[in-house]
Amino acid sequence: MPSASTGAPVTTGAAASAPAAVSVPAATDSRMAPGGPGYRRMSFALFLAGVATFALLYSTQALLPLVSSDFGVSAGEASWTVSAATGGLALFVLPMSALSERFGRRTLMTASLVVAVTVGLLVPFAPSIGALVALRAVQGAALAGLPASATAYLAEEVRPKALITAIGLFVAGNSVGGMSGRIITGWVAQEWGWRVAVGTIGLIAVVCAVAFRLLLPAPRHFTRGSLRPRVLARTVRGHLANPLLCRLYAIGALFMMVFGGVYTVIGYRLAEAPFSLPQGIVGSVFLVYLVGTVSASTAGRLAGRVGRRGSLYLAGATTTAGLLLSLAGSLALVLLGLVLITAGFFAGHAVASSSVSHTAKEGRAQASALYQSAYYIGSSAGSTLGAVAFHVGGWAGTVAMGLFAVLGVVSITLFGSRAARTAARSAPVPAPAR
Repeated sequence: MPSASTGAPVTTGAAASAPAAVSVPAATDSRMAPGGPGYRRMSFALFLAGVATFALLYSTQALLPLVSSDFGVSAGEASWTVSAATGGLALFVLPMSALSERFGRRTLMTASLVVAVTVGLLVPFAPSIGALVALRAVQGAALAGLPASATAYLAEEVRPKALITAIGLFVAGNSVGGMSGRIITGWVAQEWGWRVAVGTIGLIAVVCAVAFRLLLPAPRHFTRGSLRPRVLARTVRGHLANPLLCRLYAIGALFMMVFGGVYTVIGYRLAEAPFSLPQGIVGSVFLVYLVGTVSASTAGRLAGRVGRRGSLYLAGATTTAGLLLSLAGSLALVLLGLVLITAGFFAGHAVASSSVSHTAKEGRAQASALYQSAYYIGSSAGSTLGAVAFHVGGWAGTVAMGLFAVLGVVSITLFGSRAARTAARSAPVPAPAR
């Protein structure tokens, strides 16, 4: 079977990963690399930013049964506390990326975290489901300044050969934030309720934000861009006209549909018969996010062995196996299914997002912003559709939605493989030297 493709080059070394404009020998390249000055500080700072982003963004996800009970609403209505946050991020990530081109990556990331944690401290006092959804939407919009700016910062400040690993560490921070946020909220909510739980996440995010700002090295390779709408529109049109980038955007959205749907609904499934787990145990199930931390941070090595295209195939197959296993009536098999879903998702996301960063030759913040927008639109759609599917068909309905999304990933990747082979066959053969 031919390797999967999105049209991205198979080689993953420096030559394949580096933007075309970069041809600086490693000995004179002043950008950061593993073991070099500032690399550890930068990695830890962005890791903490990832922790804060996912902890805040999904702070209500593990608490949806309690939110439903408190406000007397259905699972579908409660799921909007997640969808509103991810939807706000999806809508504002492109404008935020434009601001980062003008004011700098570090400045915008800092401002975004300040606003997001401030709103996070207000969320526990929401008097109604409508107010809670509105606050979560504002919080998601504020967090929009993080993802695209972070990947653009890495593309500018880290050597191309280390880019996948560096982005993988940022994604790993996402997984730790998602995991710890859900576990902490689960146990805190079991004792003191969901409001105290989300307030605790807000305080943790404050600590992460302060440490991030103190640790992140000042950018050395940032070039100020324009805020003119015409320039921004031209850059966005250029990215949307690139078939490879569009395929990567769709892959990110579809992977996130699976992940968002599964983790929005899993709390309801585990709290109901035959499992009937208490809230603290349900929250602890999110320990499987540690698998995502490992798979995201090792995505670079995986791509080095089987190529970016092969990595996407493996991620899709792993996610599919996890979805099918989760249909079992055994708690152990359900948990194993979640492990595989998580591993497949984070590996696929790390490969797709890093491919966007090295494919875009200019306007990297906008290229990353479009990916993040598609990614979080997928999250919003997955959270809502997963909850609706669960209401209509139970867990099997949510799994069916996930399998449909994975089929989309595989289909797009296969289409990219064929497009790449066709382009290679039609390329003119250079004349032999005389």
